[in-house]
Amino acid sequence: MPVLHILITVGLNTLAQALLKLGSGQSPLNYYLLGGILTYGLSTIFYILVLGKFNLSFAYPVVIGLTVMAATITGAYFLGEKVAPIQWLGIGLMLSGISAIAFGKIG
Repeated sequence: MPVLHILITVGLNTLAQALLKLGSGQSPLNYYLLGGILTYGLSTIFYILVLGKFNLSFAYPVVIGLTVMAATITGAYFLGEKVAPIQWLGIGLMLSGISAIAFGKIG
């Protein structure tokens, strides 16, 4: 189940990013910010589990890369943010890089 821990970490990180975005520009203490901070804490716990199963050279780029991709998609589809075509190209390139890292781990 270590791959599931990666996906949970990415999901929690992405949710934390979205909550922090929703809470920004409001009062310093609001439910979105508190939810984002708590979600980051949970994602850290799962990330520690990931680090216990994988090398840092694999875990960090995969988790961060997938989080960047998921946060971009979340921003575009759930928060209504404009994502330029060149940014989508960058997401595709990141997916290629993450795939190379993942296949290097398998091989």
